[in-house]
Amino acid sequence: MPASLARPVTWWRRQSLRLRVTAAATAVLALALAASAYVFVAVLGEALVRGIDDQVYQRGREIVALSDANRLSDPVVSSDNTIVQVLDREGRIVDATPNTDRLVPLLPAATREAAVRTGSPLFLDGRPYALPGPLRVRALSADHGVTVIVARSFAEVESSMVTIGHVLIAGMPLLLALLAAVSWLVVGRTLRPIALLRRGAAEVGGTARSRRLPVPEARDEVHALATTLNDMLGRLEEADARQRALVSDAAHELRSPLASIRLQLEVALSHPEGQDWTETAEGVLEDTLRLSRLAEDLLALARLDEGRLGRREPVDLVSMARRTAERYGLDLDLDLDLAHSVSPVVASPVVAVPVVLGDTLDLRRVLANLVDNALRHATSAVRIGVRAEGSVAELTVTDDGPGIRPEDRERVFDRFTRLDDARSRDDGGAGLGLAIVRTTVEAHGGTVHLEDASPGLRAVVRLPLAR
Repeated sequence: MPASLARPVTWWRRQSLRLRVTAAATAVLALALAASAYVFVAVLGEALVRGIDDQVYQRGREIVALSDANRLSDPVVSSDNTIVQVLDREGRIVDATPNTDRLVPLLPAATREAAVRTGSPLFLDGRPYALPGPLRVRALSADHGVTVIVARSFAEVESSMVTIGHVLIAGMPLLLALLAAVSWLVVGRTLRPIALLRRGAAEVGGTARSRRLPVPEARDEVHALATTLNDMLGRLEEADARQRALVSDAAHELRSPLASIRLQLEVALSHPEGQDWTETAEGVLEDTLRLSRLAEDLLALARLDEGRLGRREPVDLVSMARRTAERYGLDLDLDLDLAHSVSPVVASPVVAVPVVLGDTLDLRRVLANLVDNALRHATSAVRIGVRAEGSVAELTVTDDGPGIRPEDRERVFDRFTRLDDARSRDDGGAGLGLAIVRTTVEAHGGTVHLEDASPGLRAVVRLPLAR
Protein backbone atom coordinates (compact mmCIF):
# COMPACT_ATOMS: atom_id res chain seq x y z
CA MET A 1 0.00 0.00 0.00
CA PRO A 2 1.42 3.44 -0.89
CA ALA A 3 2.49 5.66 2.01
CA SER A 4 -0.07 8.29 1.01
CA LEU A 5 -2.86 5.75 1.57
CA ALA A 6 -1.34 3.99 4.56
CA ARG A 7 -1.45 7.08 6.78
CA PRO A 8 -5.23 7.70 6.42
CA VAL A 9 -5.95 3.99 6.90
CA THR A 10 -3.81 3.92 10.06
CA TRP A 11 -5.50 7.06 11.37
CA TRP A 12 -8.92 5.56 10.70
CA ARG A 13 -8.11 2.32 12.52
CA ARG A 14 -6.93 4.23 15.58
CA GLN A 15 -10.23 6.04 16.04
CA SER A 16 -12.88 4.86 18.48
CA LEU A 17 -15.53 2.39 17.42
CA ARG A 18 -18.19 4.99 18.15
CA LEU A 19 -16.63 7.49 15.75
CA ARG A 20 -16.07 4.92 13.03
CA VAL A 21 -19.61 3.55 13.21
CA THR A 22 -21.11 7.03 13.21
CA ALA A 23 -18.91 8.21 10.34
CA ALA A 24 -19.58 5.08 8.30
CA ALA A 25 -23.34 5.29 8.87
CA THR A 26 -23.36 9.00 7.98
CA ALA A 27 -21.31 8.40 4.83
CA VAL A 28 -23.58 5.59 3.68
CA LEU A 29 -26.63 7.71 4.42
CA ALA A 30 -25.14 10.65 2.52
CA LEU A 31 -24.58 8.46 -0.53
CA ALA A 32 -28.09 7.09 -0.25
CA LEU A 33 -29.61 10.55 0.07
CA ALA A 34 -27.55 11.89 -2.83
CA ALA A 35 -28.60 8.98 -5.05
CA SER A 36 -32.22 9.37 -3.96
CA ALA A 37 -32.16 13.12 -4.59
CA TYR A 38 -30.65 12.61 -8.03
CA VAL A 39 -33.28 10.02 -8.95
CA PHE A 40 -36.06 12.21 -7.52
CA VAL A 41 -34.99 15.29 -9.45
CA ALA A 42 -34.50 13.29 -12.65
CA VAL A 43 -37.89 11.58 -12.39
CA LEU A 44 -39.66 14.80 -11.41
CA GLY A 45 -38.05 16.76 -14.23
CA GLU A 46 -38.96 14.07 -16.75
CA ALA A 47 -42.54 14.02 -15.47
CA LEU A 48 -42.86 17.81 -15.76
CA VAL A 49 -41.36 17.82 -19.26
CA ARG A 50 -43.69 15.01 -20.28
CA GLY A 51 -46.65 16.99 -18.91
CA ILE A 52 -45.68 20.08 -20.95
CA ASP A 53 -45.16 17.93 -24.05
CA ASP A 54 -48.62 16.41 -23.65
CA GLN A 55 -50.19 19.84 -23.26
CA VAL A 56 -48.33 21.17 -26.30
CA TYR A 57 -49.29 18.13 -28.36
CA GLN A 58 -52.93 18.32 -27.30
CA ARG A 59 -53.08 22.02 -28.19
CA GLY A 60 -51.38 21.33 -31.51
CA ARG A 61 -53.92 18.63 -32.40
CA GLU A 62 -56.72 21.08 -31.65
CA ILE A 63 -55.19 23.71 -33.95
CA VAL A 64 -54.64 21.12 -36.71
CA ALA A 65 -58.29 20.06 -36.47
CA LEU A 66 -59.48 23.70 -36.64
CA SER A 67 -57.14 24.36 -39.59
CA ASP A 68 -58.40 21.35 -41.51
CA ALA A 69 -61.98 22.52 -40.91
CA ASN A 70 -61.15 26.15 -41.90
CA ARG A 71 -62.38 27.31 -38.54
CA LEU A 72 -59.22 29.01 -37.25
CA SER A 73 -59.81 32.44 -35.81
CA ASP A 74 -57.46 35.32 -36.55
CA PRO A 75 -55.62 35.73 -34.30
CA VAL A 76 -55.56 32.26 -32.76
CA VAL A 77 -56.95 32.24 -29.27
CA SER A 78 -54.17 31.78 -26.68
CA SER A 79 -54.76 29.04 -24.10
CA ASP A 80 -52.57 28.63 -21.00
CA ASN A 81 -49.95 30.96 -22.49
CA THR A 82 -49.43 28.51 -25.34
CA ILE A 83 -47.72 30.01 -28.43
CA VAL A 84 -49.12 28.98 -31.81
CA GLN A 85 -47.91 29.75 -35.35
CA VAL A 86 -49.71 28.46 -38.46
CA LEU A 87 -47.56 28.39 -41.62
CA ASP A 88 -48.68 27.85 -45.23
CA ARG A 89 -47.02 25.69 -47.84
CA GLU A 90 -44.37 28.40 -48.56
CA GLY A 91 -43.49 28.76 -44.88
CA ARG A 92 -45.23 32.11 -44.34
CA ILE A 93 -47.08 32.73 -41.08
CA VAL A 94 -50.78 33.00 -41.89
CA ASP A 95 -52.13 32.92 -38.36
CA ALA A 96 -50.70 33.13 -34.85
CA THR A 97 -51.47 33.89 -31.22
CA PRO A 98 -51.02 37.49 -30.02
CA ASN A 99 -48.04 36.57 -27.85
CA THR A 100 -45.72 35.59 -30.71
CA ASP A 101 -44.05 37.05 -33.78
CA ARG A 102 -46.12 36.97 -37.00
CA LEU A 103 -43.12 37.44 -39.30
CA VAL A 104 -40.40 34.99 -38.17
CA PRO A 105 -41.30 31.31 -37.65
CA LEU A 106 -40.03 29.77 -34.40
CA LEU A 107 -38.41 26.93 -36.32
CA PRO A 108 -36.37 27.25 -39.54
CA ALA A 109 -37.52 25.26 -42.54
CA ALA A 110 -35.06 22.37 -42.16
CA THR A 111 -35.65 22.02 -38.42
CA ARG A 112 -39.39 22.34 -39.00
CA GLU A 113 -39.42 19.55 -41.57
CA ALA A 114 -37.38 17.26 -39.28
CA ALA A 115 -39.69 17.99 -36.35
CA VAL A 116 -42.77 17.21 -38.44
CA ARG A 117 -41.20 14.00 -39.72
CA THR A 118 -40.08 12.67 -36.29
CA GLY A 119 -42.91 14.12 -34.25
CA SER A 120 -40.49 14.78 -31.36
CA PRO A 121 -40.64 17.94 -29.22
CA LEU A 122 -37.65 20.29 -29.16
CA PHE A 123 -36.06 22.77 -26.76
CA LEU A 124 -35.79 26.29 -28.14
CA ASP A 125 -34.17 29.41 -26.74
CA GLY A 126 -36.92 32.02 -26.72
CA ARG A 127 -34.71 35.07 -26.18
CA PRO A 128 -34.05 35.72 -29.91
CA TYR A 129 -37.82 35.83 -30.37
CA ALA A 130 -38.36 38.17 -27.43
CA LEU A 131 -39.86 35.36 -25.42
CA PRO A 132 -38.77 34.68 -21.82
CA GLY A 133 -36.78 31.54 -21.00
CA PRO A 134 -36.54 28.29 -22.92
CA LEU A 135 -39.46 26.95 -24.91
CA ARG A 136 -40.76 23.47 -25.54
CA VAL A 137 -41.72 23.37 -29.22
CA ARG A 138 -43.55 20.86 -31.40
CA ALA A 139 -44.40 20.94 -35.12
CA LEU A 140 -47.42 19.14 -36.61
CA SER A 141 -48.60 18.79 -40.19
CA ALA A 142 -52.11 19.77 -41.35
CA ASP A 143 -53.95 19.52 -44.67
CA HIS A 144 -52.99 21.55 -47.76
CA GLY A 145 -49.31 21.72 -46.65
CA VAL A 146 -50.08 23.73 -43.53
CA THR A 147 -47.70 23.37 -40.62
CA VAL A 148 -48.68 24.16 -37.06
CA ILE A 149 -45.94 25.15 -34.56
CA VAL A 150 -46.96 25.00 -30.92
CA ALA A 151 -44.68 26.14 -28.09
CA ARG A 152 -44.90 26.70 -24.39
CA SER A 153 -42.53 28.33 -21.95
CA PHE A 154 -40.35 25.99 -19.88
CA ALA A 155 -39.43 28.70 -17.38
CA GLU A 156 -41.92 27.57 -14.74
CA VAL A 157 -40.60 24.01 -14.79
CA GLU A 158 -37.03 25.26 -14.72
CA SER A 159 -37.81 27.52 -11.78
CA SER A 160 -39.48 24.65 -9.94
CA MET A 161 -36.48 22.38 -10.50
CA VAL A 162 -34.09 25.09 -9.29
CA THR A 163 -36.21 25.60 -6.16
CA ILE A 164 -36.27 21.87 -5.45
CA GLY A 165 -32.50 21.71 -5.94
CA HIS A 166 -31.97 24.54 -3.47
CA VAL A 167 -34.22 22.84 -0.93
CA LEU A 168 -32.34 19.57 -1.29
CA ILE A 169 -28.94 21.24 -1.10
CA ALA A 170 -29.92 23.15 2.02
CA GLY A 171 -31.87 20.33 3.67
CA MET A 172 -29.57 17.38 3.10
CA PRO A 173 -26.68 18.70 5.27
CA LEU A 174 -29.12 19.51 8.06
CA LEU A 175 -30.66 16.05 7.78
CA LEU A 176 -27.22 14.43 7.74
CA ALA A 177 -26.14 16.42 10.78
CA LEU A 178 -29.30 15.41 12.63
CA LEU A 179 -28.88 11.75 11.72
CA ALA A 180 -25.17 11.83 12.62
CA ALA A 181 -26.04 13.25 16.05
CA VAL A 182 -28.72 10.60 16.56
CA SER A 183 -26.29 7.88 15.43
CA TRP A 184 -23.62 9.21 17.81
CA LEU A 185 -26.05 9.06 20.73
CA VAL A 186 -27.48 5.65 19.82
CA VAL A 187 -24.05 4.09 19.26
CA GLY A 188 -22.84 5.61 22.50
CA ARG A 189 -25.74 4.13 24.44
CA THR A 190 -25.22 0.81 22.68
CA LEU A 191 -21.52 0.73 23.57
CA ARG A 192 -22.04 1.87 27.15
CA PRO A 193 -22.49 -1.72 28.43
CA ILE A 194 -19.26 -2.66 26.67
CA ALA A 195 -17.47 0.19 28.46
CA LEU A 196 -18.88 -1.10 31.73
CA LEU A 197 -17.63 -4.57 30.83
CA ARG A 198 -14.19 -3.14 30.10
CA ARG A 199 -14.05 -1.32 33.44
CA GLY A 200 -15.29 -4.41 35.23
CA ALA A 201 -12.67 -6.56 33.50
CA ALA A 202 -9.96 -4.05 34.47
CA GLU A 203 -10.97 -4.45 38.12
CA VAL A 204 -10.73 -8.24 37.99
CA GLY A 205 -7.31 -9.21 39.27
CA GLY A 206 -5.45 -11.78 41.30
CA THR A 207 -6.95 -10.46 44.54
CA ALA A 208 -10.56 -10.44 43.24
CA ARG A 209 -11.05 -13.80 41.62
CA SER A 210 -14.71 -14.02 42.58
CA ARG A 211 -15.61 -10.70 40.94
CA ARG A 212 -18.08 -10.78 38.06
CA LEU A 213 -18.69 -8.42 35.15
CA PRO A 214 -21.87 -6.29 35.05
CA VAL A 215 -24.63 -7.87 32.96
CA PRO A 216 -26.92 -5.41 31.09
CA GLU A 217 -30.67 -5.78 31.42
CA ALA A 218 -31.30 -5.91 27.68
CA ARG A 219 -31.36 -9.43 26.28
CA ASP A 220 -29.04 -8.62 23.40
CA GLU A 221 -25.61 -9.64 22.16
CA VAL A 222 -23.85 -7.65 24.88
CA HIS A 223 -25.90 -9.50 27.50
CA ALA A 224 -24.85 -12.81 25.95
CA LEU A 225 -21.21 -11.64 25.88
CA ALA A 226 -21.31 -10.60 29.54
CA THR A 227 -22.91 -13.91 30.54
CA THR A 228 -20.32 -15.86 28.58
CA LEU A 229 -17.46 -13.88 30.11
CA ASN A 230 -18.86 -14.41 33.61
CA ASP A 231 -19.10 -18.14 32.90
CA MET A 232 -15.50 -18.04 31.74
CA LEU A 233 -14.47 -16.23 34.93
CA GLY A 234 -16.30 -18.88 36.92
CA ARG A 235 -14.43 -21.64 35.09
CA LEU A 236 -11.13 -19.82 35.58
CA GLU A 237 -11.92 -19.40 39.26
CA GLU A 238 -12.68 -23.11 39.57
CA ALA A 239 -9.52 -24.00 37.65
CA ASP A 240 -7.50 -21.66 39.84
CA ALA A 241 -8.99 -23.22 42.97
CA ARG A 242 -8.22 -26.71 41.65
CA GLN A 243 -4.69 -25.67 40.78
CA ARG A 244 -4.10 -24.17 44.22
CA ALA A 245 -5.56 -27.25 45.86
CA LEU A 246 -3.38 -29.46 43.64
CA VAL A 247 -0.26 -27.49 44.51
CA SER A 248 -1.12 -27.60 48.20
CA ASP A 249 -1.88 -31.33 48.15
CA ALA A 250 1.17 -32.09 46.03
CA ALA A 251 3.37 -30.12 48.43
CA HIS A 252 1.85 -32.00 51.33
CA GLU A 253 2.39 -35.36 49.65
CA LEU A 254 5.96 -34.47 48.70
CA ARG A 255 6.76 -33.23 52.18
CA SER A 256 6.03 -36.56 53.86
CA PRO A 257 8.52 -38.77 51.93
CA LEU A 258 11.08 -35.96 51.92
CA ALA A 259 10.75 -35.63 55.70
CA SER A 260 11.07 -39.38 56.04
CA ILE A 261 14.23 -39.44 53.89
CA ARG A 262 15.70 -36.54 55.82
CA LEU A 263 14.91 -38.13 59.18
CA GLN A 264 16.42 -41.47 58.23
CA LEU A 265 19.59 -39.84 56.92
CA GLU A 266 19.96 -37.56 59.95
CA VAL A 267 19.56 -40.50 62.33
CA ALA A 268 22.04 -42.55 60.32
CA LEU A 269 24.61 -39.75 60.27
CA SER A 270 24.13 -39.00 63.96
CA HIS A 271 24.81 -42.63 64.98
CA PRO A 272 26.86 -44.14 62.17
CA GLU A 273 28.50 -46.78 64.34
CA GLY A 274 25.22 -48.55 65.20
CA GLN A 275 23.36 -47.91 61.95
CA ASP A 276 22.20 -50.65 59.61
CA TRP A 277 23.01 -48.93 56.33
CA THR A 278 21.26 -51.59 54.28
CA GLU A 279 17.98 -50.97 56.13
CA THR A 280 18.48 -47.21 55.81
CA ALA A 281 19.09 -47.49 52.06
CA GLU A 282 15.97 -49.64 51.67
CA GLY A 283 13.89 -47.07 53.55
CA VAL A 284 15.29 -44.20 51.52
CA LEU A 285 14.73 -46.18 48.31
CA GLU A 286 11.11 -46.86 49.28
CA ASP A 287 10.47 -43.14 49.86
CA THR A 288 12.29 -42.28 46.66
CA LEU A 289 10.10 -44.67 44.68
CA ARG A 290 7.07 -43.07 46.29
CA LEU A 291 8.32 -39.66 45.15
CA SER A 292 8.96 -41.03 41.66
CA ARG A 293 5.43 -42.47 41.39
CA LEU A 294 3.95 -39.20 42.61
CA ALA A 295 5.98 -37.20 40.07
CA GLU A 296 4.91 -39.55 37.26
CA ASP A 297 1.26 -39.25 38.29
CA LEU A 298 1.46 -35.46 38.41
CA LEU A 299 3.10 -35.33 34.98
CA ALA A 300 0.43 -37.64 33.58
CA LEU A 301 -2.33 -35.43 34.99
CA ALA A 302 -0.65 -32.29 33.63
CA ARG A 303 -0.40 -33.83 30.17
CA LEU A 304 -4.03 -34.96 30.23
CA ASP A 305 -5.24 -31.58 31.51
CA GLU A 306 -3.55 -29.94 28.54
CA GLY A 307 -5.38 -32.31 26.21
CA ARG A 308 -2.17 -33.85 24.94
CA LEU A 309 -2.96 -37.47 24.17
CA GLY A 310 -0.51 -39.96 22.82
CA ARG A 311 -0.92 -41.84 19.59
CA ARG A 312 -4.35 -42.75 18.32
CA GLU A 313 -4.10 -46.44 17.48
CA PRO A 314 -6.36 -49.50 17.69
CA VAL A 315 -6.21 -51.09 21.14
CA ASP A 316 -7.46 -54.66 21.68
CA LEU A 317 -8.96 -54.60 25.16
CA VAL A 318 -8.99 -58.41 25.38
CA SER A 319 -5.26 -58.69 24.75
CA MET A 320 -4.56 -55.80 27.11
CA ALA A 321 -6.65 -57.40 29.88
CA ARG A 322 -5.00 -60.79 29.35
CA ARG A 323 -1.49 -59.33 29.60
CA THR A 324 -2.47 -57.42 32.73
CA ALA A 325 -3.85 -60.59 34.31
CA GLU A 326 -0.67 -62.48 33.51
CA ARG A 327 1.47 -59.71 34.97
CA TYR A 328 -0.40 -59.79 38.28
CA GLY A 329 -0.12 -63.58 38.60
CA LEU A 330 -2.50 -66.33 39.55
CA ASP A 331 -4.26 -64.31 42.21
CA LEU A 332 -6.15 -62.51 39.42
CA ASP A 333 -9.09 -64.34 37.87
CA LEU A 334 -9.45 -63.15 34.28
CA ASP A 335 -13.06 -63.42 33.14
CA LEU A 336 -13.52 -62.22 29.56
CA ASP A 337 -17.25 -62.04 28.84
CA LEU A 338 -17.46 -61.48 25.08
CA ALA A 339 -20.90 -60.41 23.87
CA HIS A 340 -22.28 -62.13 20.77
CA SER A 341 -23.79 -60.21 17.88
CA VAL A 342 -25.24 -61.07 14.49
CA SER A 343 -23.29 -60.28 11.33
CA PRO A 344 -25.36 -58.24 8.84
CA VAL A 345 -23.88 -60.21 5.94
CA VAL A 346 -23.61 -63.83 7.06
CA ALA A 347 -26.48 -63.82 9.58
CA SER A 348 -24.61 -66.05 12.01
CA PRO A 349 -23.33 -65.46 15.55
CA VAL A 350 -19.87 -63.90 15.63
CA VAL A 351 -17.70 -62.75 18.49
CA ALA A 352 -17.35 -58.95 18.67
CA VAL A 353 -13.76 -58.20 19.66
CA PRO A 354 -13.69 -54.92 21.62
CA VAL A 355 -11.22 -52.62 19.86
CA VAL A 356 -11.01 -48.92 20.73
CA LEU A 357 -8.95 -46.04 19.39
CA GLY A 358 -6.56 -44.52 21.89
CA ASP A 359 -3.11 -44.52 23.43
CA THR A 360 -2.09 -48.00 24.51
CA LEU A 361 0.13 -46.85 27.38
CA ASP A 362 -2.57 -44.57 28.81
CA LEU A 363 -5.22 -47.30 28.66
CA ARG A 364 -2.82 -49.77 30.26
CA ARG A 365 -2.28 -47.29 33.08
CA VAL A 366 -6.07 -47.04 33.51
CA LEU A 367 -6.43 -50.81 33.86
CA ALA A 368 -3.37 -51.08 36.10
CA ASN A 369 -4.63 -48.35 38.43
CA LEU A 370 -8.03 -50.04 38.71
CA VAL A 371 -6.45 -53.42 39.36
CA ASP A 372 -4.06 -51.94 41.98
CA ASN A 373 -6.97 -50.26 43.70
CA ALA A 374 -9.04 -53.48 43.60
CA LEU A 375 -6.15 -55.62 44.94
CA ARG A 376 -5.60 -53.15 47.75
CA HIS A 377 -9.15 -53.66 49.03
CA ALA A 378 -10.04 -57.18 47.82
CA THR A 379 -10.65 -59.99 50.29
CA SER A 380 -9.82 -62.97 48.08
CA ALA A 381 -10.28 -62.31 44.34
CA VAL A 382 -10.24 -59.68 41.62
CA ARG A 383 -11.87 -60.19 38.25
CA ILE A 384 -11.46 -58.33 34.95
CA GLY A 385 -14.36 -58.27 32.52
CA VAL A 386 -14.33 -57.14 28.89
CA ARG A 387 -17.32 -57.04 26.59
CA ALA A 388 -18.80 -55.12 23.67
CA GLU A 389 -22.28 -53.65 23.86
CA GLY A 390 -23.55 -51.92 20.74
CA SER A 391 -21.00 -49.26 19.82
CA VAL A 392 -19.40 -49.22 23.27
CA ALA A 393 -16.69 -51.38 24.81
CA GLU A 394 -17.05 -52.06 28.52
CA LEU A 395 -14.07 -52.83 30.76
CA THR A 396 -14.80 -53.84 34.37
CA VAL A 397 -12.62 -54.57 37.38
CA THR A 398 -14.46 -56.25 40.27
CA ASP A 399 -13.23 -57.04 43.79
CA ASP A 400 -14.91 -58.74 46.73
CA GLY A 401 -13.77 -56.22 49.32
CA PRO A 402 -15.83 -54.03 51.66
CA GLY A 403 -16.84 -51.66 48.85
CA ILE A 404 -17.49 -47.92 49.05
CA ARG A 405 -20.55 -46.12 50.27
CA PRO A 406 -22.69 -44.69 47.44
CA GLU A 407 -22.16 -41.10 48.60
CA ASP A 408 -18.38 -41.54 48.32
CA ARG A 409 -18.21 -43.21 44.89
CA GLU A 410 -17.83 -39.93 43.02
CA ARG A 411 -15.61 -38.26 45.57
CA VAL A 412 -12.89 -40.91 45.23
CA PHE A 413 -12.21 -39.68 41.66
CA ASP A 414 -11.07 -36.30 43.01
CA ARG A 415 -7.34 -35.73 43.22
CA PHE A 416 -5.55 -36.55 46.48
CA THR A 417 -8.73 -38.04 47.90
CA ARG A 418 -8.53 -40.87 50.42
CA LEU A 419 -11.42 -42.32 52.34
CA ASP A 420 -11.18 -42.75 56.09
CA ASP A 421 -10.20 -46.40 55.83
CA ALA A 422 -7.49 -45.70 53.23
CA ARG A 423 -5.56 -42.86 54.90
CA SER A 424 -2.47 -44.92 55.45
CA ARG A 425 0.19 -44.23 52.89
CA ASP A 426 1.55 -47.68 53.45
CA ASP A 427 -1.70 -49.24 52.25
CA GLY A 428 -2.72 -46.61 49.66
CA GLY A 429 -1.08 -44.28 47.21
CA ALA A 430 -1.20 -40.52 46.94
CA GLY A 431 -4.86 -40.47 45.94
CA LEU A 432 -4.18 -39.84 42.24
CA GLY A 433 -4.87 -43.27 40.76
CA LEU A 434 -8.61 -42.93 40.21
CA ALA A 435 -8.21 -39.26 39.22
CA ILE A 436 -5.84 -40.36 36.46
CA VAL A 437 -8.32 -43.07 35.45
CA ARG A 438 -11.22 -40.63 35.03
CA THR A 439 -9.13 -37.97 33.27
CA THR A 440 -7.69 -40.53 30.84
CA VAL A 441 -11.04 -42.17 30.10
CA GLU A 442 -12.75 -38.80 29.49
CA ALA A 443 -9.88 -37.78 27.21
CA HIS A 444 -10.67 -40.90 25.15
CA GLY A 445 -14.36 -39.95 24.97
CA GLY A 446 -15.51 -42.48 27.56
CA THR A 447 -16.95 -42.63 31.06
CA VAL A 448 -16.06 -44.38 34.30
CA HIS A 449 -18.08 -45.03 37.45
CA LEU A 450 -18.22 -47.29 40.48
CA GLU A 451 -21.10 -49.61 41.34
CA ASP A 452 -21.97 -52.20 43.93
CA ALA A 453 -20.84 -55.78 43.14
CA SER A 454 -22.56 -57.50 46.12
CA PRO A 455 -20.15 -58.16 47.68
CA GLY A 456 -17.40 -55.76 46.77
CA LEU A 457 -17.07 -52.98 44.24
CA ARG A 458 -17.03 -52.86 40.47
CA ALA A 459 -15.29 -50.17 38.41
CA VAL A 460 -16.94 -49.80 34.99
CA VAL A 461 -15.12 -48.10 32.10
CA ARG A 462 -17.06 -47.48 28.88
CA LEU A 463 -15.18 -46.49 25.73
CA PRO A 464 -16.48 -45.96 22.17
CA LEU A 465 -15.59 -48.82 19.85
CA ALA A 466 -13.39 -48.15 16.85
CA ARG A 467 -15.36 -48.02 13.61
